[in-house]
Amino acid sequence: MEVSMDPLFLAWSYSRRRKLQQCSDICTKILQENPYDQGSSLPISEAAWSLKTRALTEMVYIDEVEVDQEGIAEMMLDESSIAQVARPGTSLRLPGTSQGGGPTPAVRPMTQSGRPITGFVRPSTQSGRPGTMEQAIKTPRTASTARPVTSASGRFIRLGTASMLTNPEGPFINLSRLNLAKYSQKPNLSRTLFEYIFHHENDVKNALDLAAQATEHAQFKDWWWKVQLGKCYYRLGLYREAEKQFRSALNHQEVVDTYLYLAKLYQRLDQPITALNLFKQGLDHFPGEVTLLTGIARIHEEMNNIASATEYYKDVLKQDNTHVEAIACIGSNHFYTDQPEIALRFYRRLLQMGVYNCQLYNNLGLCCFYAQQYDMTLSSFERALALVANDEEQADVWYNIGHVAVGIGDLVLAYQCFKLALAFNNDHAEAYNNLAVLELRKGRIEQSKALLQTAASLSPHMYEPHFNLSILSEKIGDLQSSYTAALKSEDAFPEHVDTQQLLRQLRQHFAAL
Repeated sequence: MEVSMDPLFLAWSYSRRRKLQQCSDICTKILQENPYDQGSSLPISEAAWSLKTRALTEMVYIDEVEVDQEGIAEMMLDESSIAQVARPGTSLRLPGTSQGGGPTPAVRPMTQSGRPITGFVRPSTQSGRPGTMEQAIKTPRTASTARPVTSASGRFIRLGTASMLTNPEGPFINLSRLNLAKYSQKPNLSRTLFEYIFHHENDVKNALDLAAQATEHAQFKDWWWKVQLGKCYYRLGLYREAEKQFRSALNHQEVVDTYLYLAKLYQRLDQPITALNLFKQGLDHFPGEVTLLTGIARIHEEMNNIASATEYYKDVLKQDNTHVEAIACIGSNHFYTDQPEIALRFYRRLLQMGVYNCQLYNNLGLCCFYAQQYDMTLSSFERALALVANDEEQADVWYNIGHVAVGIGDLVLAYQCFKLALAFNNDHAEAYNNLAVLELRKGRIEQSKALLQTAASLSPHMYEPHFNLSILSEKIGDLQSSYTAALKSEDAFPEHVDTQQLLRQLRQHFAAL
């Protein structure tokens, strides 16, 4: 005779092994067989219901600490600004100049928001805070995976109940018929129900109601519910209320996650110094905590303080020597400070750890080229081309191969590479700029001018197209256009000596007229 495992225990086992769909299916069968089981202190149906809500939540769960994408509305219609003109070094919204002796835009490329490109793509890094609505609309997403998964993208069929009764036609839980006051008094059910409403259904209003009633039932002493209240307020844009809840939760219980939520809130409020102080306060309670050290390094990086960011990333590696973000950022910093051999060691370490993607081989190819290890350069770029996931990556690889071709003096190959980069990504401003220089060497002034104007309109934050256009216009006698372009170049890179010399010459011309 075959002995079968208890269905509820089997479902729990599936949940432990992350086989969430099987767990959900078994719970559904249990609920269909026992819709109103009230025989014991914790009925089987309640246990199955709680386990199924947890399984469905886990399928779409995204860590709220990491994922924080600002839409155009939050960027452009933000009313929570404290000072319109912040002091230098106290705001994430002002690009500011490099405070830590980091490389200038002449060496290290900048993002649209005026910060140096980091070595690691994370949510909201490249988008930054655009200055105009036009720039906000043009700002791309940071990566194809950076968008948080929402409940709308669930790829499974949700069978479920209206409250506790299983109903195959509707959603698992009919929130409009749910008695939140009753569930808020059941600690075993209320937490899983909250996470289901918040993450799976994305219904922040009902989640907030449940959290408020559960906090009241716990006599305002449960730190977990206060953190959930803070998360709801944050989602609704009520940042000061969220701050009160997170602070209150920290008074009850010191938890790393609460520090991270509160720091994220201060960054949204554009108070990086407060966020840094909070991280350091957290490090007093949790010495050597990697997430807190990484948070400090990220803020320093966003504020253009590259030297301090690198020091903190090194502290991260002392605690966790397999931290991909820290290794990538330190490697990127060494590359841009003219130490490609050291950068090569860091990227090789990533390769040894099993990171195997287009971006890594692209960086390895560039490091090998600048470290004069020419035998490895082209093979690395070939690997990168074999691993590309989309057209933007393909364009970047061809653009870098074009740079290598310029370095070895093969301008015909360089011309073809930049053309290929533009074929894969029509908005690649750097390729337009370099192609314009090559066209000018061939004596095609009109094509060169058109390409430079395109590059300048696509990337107003880059100084090279503006400066090149200014030089070209001055040579063909169009002094007014030259002066306008030179002013834009100066805005993008105030310390650029050649732009300042050109502006002086043009002002002398105009004074003589």
